[in-house]
Amino acid sequence: MSKKGFNSIALEILWGRLIAITDEMGATLHRTAFSTSAREGKDFTCVLLDAAGDSIAQLTRSVAAFSGVLPITTKHFLDAYPPDTLKPGDVLVTNDPWLASGHLPDITTVAPVFSNEKLVAFVGVVTHLPDIGGKQLSSDASEVFEEGLRIPMSKLYKEGKPNKDLFNIIEHNVRVPDQVFGDLRAHVAAHDTGAKKLLELMGEADLRDLSLLAQTIQDVSERAMRKAISGIPDGDYHYEVYGDGFEELVRIKVKVSVKGDNIVVDYEGSSPQNPRGINAPLNHTYAYTMYAIKCALSPNIPNNEGFFKPIKVQAPQGCILNAQPPAAVGGRHIVGQILPGAVFGALAPVLPEKIQAEYASPNWVLCLHGQQDDGESFVILPLLHGGQGAGKRQDGLPCIAFPSNSSDIPVEIIENQVPLLIKEKSMAVDSGGPGCFRGGCGEKYDIQLDSPYPIKLTAFVDKTKVAASGLFDGCSGASGSIKLNGKILADPKEERFLQPGDCLELITPGGGGFGDPLERAVERVLADVFYGYVSLEQSEKEYGVIIDPTDWSVKGLSPKRLKRGESNVKGVSRGSGG
Repeated sequence: MSKKGFNSIALEILWGRLIAITDEMGATLHRTAFSTSAREGKDFTCVLLDAAGDSIAQLTRSVAAFSGVLPITTKHFLDAYPPDTLKPGDVLVTNDPWLASGHLPDITTVAPVFSNEKLVAFVGVVTHLPDIGGKQLSSDASEVFEEGLRIPMSKLYKEGKPNKDLFNIIEHNVRVPDQVFGDLRAHVAAHDTGAKKLLELMGEADLRDLSLLAQTIQDVSERAMRKAISGIPDGDYHYEVYGDGFEELVRIKVKVSVKGDNIVVDYEGSSPQNPRGINAPLNHTYAYTMYAIKCALSPNIPNNEGFFKPIKVQAPQGCILNAQPPAAVGGRHIVGQILPGAVFGALAPVLPEKIQAEYASPNWVLCLHGQQDDGESFVILPLLHGGQGAGKRQDGLPCIAFPSNSSDIPVEIIENQVPLLIKEKSMAVDSGGPGCFRGGCGEKYDIQLDSPYPIKLTAFVDKTKVAASGLFDGCSGASGSIKLNGKILADPKEERFLQPGDCLELITPGGGGFGDPLERAVERVLADVFYGYVSLEQSEKEYGVIIDPTDWSVKGLSPKRLKRGESNVKGVSRGSGG
């Protein structure tokens, strides 16, 4: 390192090391967590921040709703606990939806890192806990007070010792304290890993603090983002998408304003705050908006505070994307996770090669609470995933957790932990929106309650009334559905009890298509049918390709495809493409 700063090689090495530290934090948390949502679902993130609370590096595979908000939460912590009040071994904690990531089950912990008695950094972790009390994770609440224990800015640990009063309060307000405390202690283990590795790096690089390194890294990201924004013509770009809501559809209206190397994203005109638990605090709106812009403009630059600086996100107070207390916010991801589709749609006219059609749905989350045969209580949060929207050069991925980055929980884990029999888990044929590039397919679950006791079910689902829209003549994906004992649930978000022997059929939605389906290569359509993405009927109806299933060859093209000037293709077999 020179007196003026870091040369490019040293900077690249140090930057890579910082990201590796957050990845080690994530590995520690993953291996020590107790709940399936953290352990198998990987519904967490780890972030390294400088002494001012600005992010420097984050876990490679992060949940955008967490990593985008952690710097905001850390600054709130610093307001409540100024640097001169912090000691080695302190761990700060909150789950306040308006100070942290948007709903009560997400627990945020931040720990200071000291070098030679000087505060040099913070390590932060956010995890979705299996339970936080209240009426159980649900979008059916009417106020945040119903949704569980709300922990104000507090110290979970004081100089390395547990805050016994706070631990006692948590223990008496959750259904599965062993899992909750197991996850919280995994947070502390991740903090310890991050702090240890960071101090090792600082010693090896002869760094007294991180201020210059952090500023340099943040400046690099800021310049990259400003350069990308400058490539967009100045102007206002509009779009709107819809979610199911409850009694009425939810409208998300966005205006993306580009001026020079700055962007303002404004959600004025979106639906008002909802009386049910599907509202999003502005922090959550901010995180998923930033994520969408990052994906479109600068996907290869690691995230940190510098990337955020050219972008402003705003929504009117009291709208569904800037809900005010005491709004119920348990299902805030139901609206938050459809924001990337709105931002991509707005930018589509000027960035057609960098955006994708609308994703099928927010992650479908089933919250199941009941008792085992031995009388012990359980809470589990299986995650189901829909199809990704297609882009200009690629099909959407099937059964993926875009934009949340969480993971599927294996069938074997679910069946081992709770009395459910999963009779089928498969891809939902024809659910991806037809297009020159096809939207990703959703998935199908058939589940039976294998217990003598009822189980309480709340389902965080969307896109059952409206579908993910396509772009540039691409078609919408299929909407999702939930059936209980063969009957479609008109209001699947409402709480209900499953009785012994009850059967659930869940089909998650598909992503939107991109481009005219009649322009999809014949070989690709044939491969889609062979591998189970598209049925013979949809192949002919939407793509105009007639396939003989006896030998998997193309018999011909439909009249509407022939009218476009394409020659009648026969004899193309599966081996000819895809």
